[in-house]
Amino acid sequence: MPAPLTLDGFRADLAEYLYQRPDEVDLDEHPLQAGLDSLRIVTLLERWRETGVDVTFVDLAECTSFAQWWQLLDARQGGTT
Repeated sequence: MPAPLTLDGFRADLAEYLYQRPDEVDLDEHPLQAGLDSLRIVTLLERWRETGVDVTFVDLAECTSFAQWWQLLDARQGGTT
């Protein structure tokens, strides 16, 4: 069974695609305004699904910040982190 997604892991995943350090990721920022495009979002989505999170592109598209993404992802994995 894959390890659950943690907030630190989430930030690290975002940082990789935003070309930032994890501590530079502003969780209040809008994903598209931060520089993510749909291909990168789908790639991240697939990575997170591999950890057992049941989430779709549409679910993420309805969120307006990385913080909302994290709340959704954490809830979908049972809020265990």
